[in-house]
Parts: sequence; structure tokens; C-alpha cells
Amino acid sequence: MKAPKIVFIGAGSMSFGIPTFRDIFSNKLLKGATLCLVDIDEENLDRMYGLALVMNKESGQELHIEKTTERRDVLAGADFVINSLAIERCELWKQDFNVPKKYGIRHCLGENGGPGALYFTMRTFPVIMDIMRDMEELCPDAYFLNFSNPETRIVLGVNMYSRIKCVGLCHGIFMAHWQIADILGRDWKTFDVTGAGMNHFQWITAIRDKETGEDLYPLFREKEAAYDPKFMPYVRKMFHIFGLYPTCSDDHLGEYQAYGYEAGEHGYNFEWDEQDRIRMKQEIADVVSGKESAEKWLSPSGEKAVDLLTAIYFNRQTVIPSAIVYNGGVIPELPDDVAVEVPIVADGSGIRKVMPPKLPDGIIGLLNNQVSAQRMSIRAAAAGSKELAYQALLCDPVINSTEAARLLNDELFEINRPYIRKCVD
Repeated sequence: MKAPKIVFIGAGSMSFGIPTFRDIFSNKLLKGATLCLVDIDEENLDRMYGLALVMNKESGQELHIEKTTERRDVLAGADFVINSLAIERCELWKQDFNVPKKYGIRHCLGENGGPGALYFTMRTFPVIMDIMRDMEELCPDAYFLNFSNPETRIVLGVNMYSRIKCVGLCHGIFMAHWQIADILGRDWKTFDVTGAGMNHFQWITAIRDKETGEDLYPLFREKEAAYDPKFMPYVRKMFHIFGLYPTCSDDHLGEYQAYGYEAGEHGYNFEWDEQDRIRMKQEIADVVSGKESAEKWLSPSGEKAVDLLTAIYFNRQTVIPSAIVYNGGVIPELPDDVAVEVPIVADGSGIRKVMPPKLPDGIIGLLNNQVSAQRMSIRAAAAGSKELAYQALLCDPVINSTEAARLLNDELFEINRPYIRKCVD
């Protein structure tokens, strides 16, 4: 059977690398496929390449596996390009969070909304556009499956400035699914959820029993009212106000709102991240050395990139519960030219967006508050423009002062200057 060629850019990422490997090496449809691992960090690349070889042997998948620091060496003929790149992820993220706070901006995470999202975009989007140009030349029919944040802005930018087919994927809706399961007191596998909105700013539109189709939202509302008030208090406050349960956590949700600091102003737990990376490196070393078996990682992870690519390549109609795509009317109350997160159906003809139920006007209002910040951040990143970045900040509901925006923009632009450049003619 013919098998696809998959290029994985940012393969040195352990947080996305291990789940992606799990899905590739446990999916029998991909036996004999070509997997090309790309990363500019040779140490991380070698680590994940070693893991891939072991998982390939133990799974019996017989993949052809390559590694390189030069993506152009392997893009020709690719069917799918999976991306999880991040530029100095934690070190620059710390600046994205701390610099705005210094000037009085109250925010809670600094990744997908607010000034942090702008500067994640300013430094990441030029590299994304380099990849798009290479794909347009070497594999113009390939799909670009994106994990890199901020997903709404990256997916919008690719659609604005490239003809490459692009889909963003995130497990945020599954985090909400598990939270709802906790509140309902039942196994999450016994019911389905659907949602619509933007990445990490999505709203659960339906909760239904998998067997009977029963609407479980009334039961959920009843159980939630009596549930531990310390569990996801900010998410649940928004649920009480707007009527639908939002994804995917207090801090991610709060990123998008002027009052989101009420979810906590602690920021990302960088110390935990550092310790978790040490743990993962040791786990990988133990598997590669033979001290531990790779068997624990030879089962599906729950991520959906591999489900999506096998649906398309092998023409197996599959519902993907949540994907970040160009709106183009799927949520008609929002402008066409924004990125949204909705269910999609995939098969050999490509993807089809599933139109959700009409969202309440209040939620549409919250989503519309993000439109100009999305658009302007991409235009600023495409032009490498400090002036447009300032305008993008002033379009963002998290910003509470023109002077604070000017000062933080001056500082973050200088910090990120090595990565900022005009990337669109």
C-alpha cells in the first residue's frame, strides 16, 4: 500500500514530539511511511531521532526515518508537514509576561492573547512564512498541520499570505471535555462535546450521551451548581454569565479579556516546565538505552494530527472534533477573515468545516473583540513593523494604557529584534 511522506518541523519538541510519535507508531495505516524529523537544535533532534528508531523497531511499523537540520532537504514530495516550532520558548515567554507587568498591564499568561500573543506572533510568523515559501516551491499540495502558538494568528496569517492548505490543531477542547467529565462524575468516553469560537477561547455548544444522544447540558448545569467552587472558578464564572462552558482553563481563557487577570496573575509555571523537561529527557534516555520499553508510548495520545492526515491520505471520513481554520463564513456572525476553532470532517477530498449552532450574542461580542488584534498582529509581523505592533497592542482589550503600550512595545521589540523582519512583499 502506498504510504505518505510526513515532515515534522520542530521534531525536537518533547511536548509535541512524544504524542506525535505515539500516534504515528501506533497507527497501522502508516506502516512503511516516510518520517522526516527537522529541528535546528541538533541535540534535541538527535534525542528524538533515537527515540523514533526505537519506537519504529518495537512497533514493527517499518517507517523510513530521516533527520536533518535543513528542512529544504526533505520537503520535496511531502504530503503533510507537521509544525511545532518555538523560538526560545520559555526565555522569551518570560519577557512577554514580565515586561508588560512592569508597565502596569494586568494579564495572566502572555501566550495567546494580550501583548504576549503579539510578540509570539512577531517572532514566529516570519519563520512560518519561510516554511510556506519552501512548501509552495517543493510540496505545494501538502497540508500544513500546525501546533505552534498563537494558533489563531498563525492560521490566519498563513491564509492571508499563502496558498498552502493549513489546519491548526489543539487539545484545548479535550481539556474542557475532561473538566466536564469531572463535574458530571462520569467517564469522558461516554459522552461527546462540540464547541466553537477561537483557539483557547472556545465555547462548548453541546454535551451529548454517546449512546443515546441525550442532551446532557441540563444535567451538567445542575451538577456544576453544586460542584467544588475552587475548581476552575474563572471558567465557571464566564459560564454563569454567558451560558456556555468555555475552554480550556482559567489562565488561557483570561488571556483574551480585559478583566482576565481575575483568573490569576501568576503566569506560566516555568519552574515546573523546566523540571518536566528534565523528567522527559530521562524517560527518553531510558527508552533509547533499553532500560525501559517503548511499549508505554505505542498507543494513541489523543492528539488529532495523525487522525487528520490518515483521513485525508487514505480517504477515511473522520470527524475531527476541533480544528483552527480560516473562518470563511463558518461562524457567520464573525468576519470571514479571522481564524476560528470548529469541528471539521476530513476525507480524501480534504476538509469541510462544520457550521456550529448560533452562538449567543454576548459570546460573539467577546470573540469580535479579538478580531482587530488578530489582524493587526499579523500585519505587524508580516511587515516587521514596530509602528503596526503598537497599533495591534492598542486594539487588544488587555491593554489599559497607551503609554504602557508604547513602553512595553519599545522594550519587547528590542528583545525580539533578532527574529523580527519583513516577511511578506
